[in-house]
Parts: sequence; structure tokens; C-alpha cells
Amino acid sequence: MAQLFFEYGAMSSGKSIEILKVAHNYESQGRQVLLMTPITDTRAGIGVVASRIGLSREALAVKPADDLYVLIKSMTGDDLAVILVDEAQFLTPEQVDQLAYTVDNLHIPVMAFGLKQDAFNNLFAGSKRLIELADKLEEMKTICSFCGKKATTQLRIVNGKPQRQGAQVFIGGDEAYIPTCRRHWYNPDLDKIATMFPIK
Repeated sequence: MAQLFFEYGAMSSGKSIEILKVAHNYESQGRQVLLMTPITDTRAGIGVVASRIGLSREALAVKPADDLYVLIKSMTGDDLAVILVDEAQFLTPEQVDQLAYTVDNLHIPVMAFGLKQDAFNNLFAGSKRLIELADKLEEMKTICSFCGKKATTQLRIVNGKPQRQGAQVFIGGDEAYIPTCRRHWYNPDLDKIATMFPIK
């Protein structure tokens, strides 16, 4: 039975490498994959899924106004084995509903990967809806940059300092975010941050 999966984790938990691995595994068995990513994520270019270890591949770039059910139905045949969505936190709640509708009516499994919450510990709208609708939730783990315990969130660094307010969406990678546990999100080691993010 097809299901809607949401795999979430803090920055640097390996979400993009995992989605690329899943795509490779399906395709190595001769099965068709549809890889999608919101147009919002431009770190490696529009319509590109890229991991921090250097692997990348093209994906279908989706806009906030796109109806994903209509889009998927118009471009897929009976041989589509799975739909993989990277950076799913940037989907609209309506698009998550459309993915659930795809699972239930087209009987195609959907695996969505993304952040649960933003750098201020608020849920992204897409992630909130995925938590509400997904058949299965799985946390991908990484460690806190300060203590080595499990990271549950990410701290945004701007001009060498933790940023506690601002726009929810601020596209960046290792140059702008570090994974942290809750304790060190509230009380980060500022000396370590200064060495990790030297102001030029």
C-alpha cells in the first residue's frame, strides 16, 4: 500500500544524501523515480538536489502555485515507482495535501525530506502539514556542533553572531547554519562560533 513518508532532521543530518541514495536504489532496479524540489531552494541552483558531500542531480523544480497532484498525474505513467521530494519544508500546506491525495488516489508512495522547524524553532508550514498527514514520520539524526549530543534544530549565524529574529526563509548551508541541541541553541559557545565563522 502506498504511503506518505516524512523524514525530517536538523541541518547536516544527511537528508539530501539520503534522498539521492533512495533514488539510486530505485533506479538501479530499473524503477522510475520522480524527484522534486521547491524552487525556493537555490543553494545549488534551481531544480537541483545537492548534498554537502558533493553529490547532486537535477530535479523537477516546483513553484508554490503548482498543483502537485495535477502535475504528477499529467507527467507520469503506470511505471512510476516513487515520488521523492527534497526540502519539503518549503511546500505549501495545500501542496502537502496534494501529495497525500496522490498517494491515496494514484497509489504512488511519496517520500518527503526536510527540516521540521526553522532557525527560530517554529514549524515550517509545509513540515507542520506533513506531520499532520504523513503515514510515517522518521527523524534523521545528527549531532550538536557544541556538545556532540543529538541536534534537534539549527542556529543561524549572520556576521559571526547568532540571529534570533528575521525572515523564516534564509537560504544557506554550512556558511550560515550549524546544528545544535536545544540547550546550545539557547546558550551557544560564542567563542567557538567566532572560530567557526570568522568575520572577514
